[in-house]
Amino acid sequence: MSIEWIAADWGTSHLRVWAMQGSHVLDQADSDKGMGSLTRGAFQDALLELIEDWLGAEPVDVIACGMVGARQGWVEAPYSAVPSAPVPRAPIRVPGTDPRFRAFVVPGLKQANPPDVMRGEETQIAGYLAGYKNWDGVICLPGTHTKWVQVSAGEVVSFRTFMTGEMFSLLSGHSVLRHSVGEGWDDAAFAEAAADALSKPEQMAARLFGLRAADLLNGEDASVARARLSGFLIGAELAATRPYWLGQQIAIIGAEGLSDVYGHALKQQGAFFEIADSTNTTLAGLHQARNLTRQTA
Repeated sequence: MSIEWIAADWGTSHLRVWAMQGSHVLDQADSDKGMGSLTRGAFQDALLELIEDWLGAEPVDVIACGMVGARQGWVEAPYSAVPSAPVPRAPIRVPGTDPRFRAFVVPGLKQANPPDVMRGEETQIAGYLAGYKNWDGVICLPGTHTKWVQVSAGEVVSFRTFMTGEMFSLLSGHSVLRHSVGEGWDDAAFAEAAADALSKPEQMAARLFGLRAADLLNGEDASVARARLSGFLIGAELAATRPYWLGQQIAIIGAEGLSDVYGHALKQQGAFFEIADSTNTTLAGLHQARNLTRQTA
């Protein structure tokens, strides 16, 4: 196996790596050793656990994106200010690594007003735009902290972050709703709740407690409650982001199931969108970052 470089997506909770030959994946591995569980001195060992068998006599470049570049990460990769190309400059090199590899971290993006930041998503955006030249529109990146990104002329113009995924986790696992929200899903319940929250976002707090009341009084199924909770939160998010997506070309980049859920809610509003695979866009973006590294070496 002839490895040219290694791609790494290093988030808060997970680390994923790929052995690469050009833009082709030769092998892959992952662990739960994300940035949030590591001290600065532990990053190299966490990486070596996954890639050591891929290393040889000649040093290999590791190109990483995500929270590994945060202030609490392996090395702080300063943000680039928007408007900006998603990856406008070469990644930051990590000093003092094992001589068998050279590690580089892709910088994130920042926005002054309103204040906002991203790490990792900029790489996915770069990867998506690499396959769609001259694409203008809005990119939605659903996740724990969902991003809505305005793109024009190859640049990120502005973006907003919504804690919708984290709110769902907190409410379903650590609030009174934990007694009523379970596993499973109900498409009709989600669609109804999303439409309701989009048209009346100011009612969301009351609607949320209604999930508990519906369980106590009517024995509402836990799967219905789960879908309604998601619908209320995503519907309120779509209400807030309407100026972004209304009448725009939309791309959704994220995990398959969650991307489908966002797509369902947008489709109800007559929006047109495409769904892109998050792994493919991440790898394409890391490949672009690697090329920038080689140009400045």
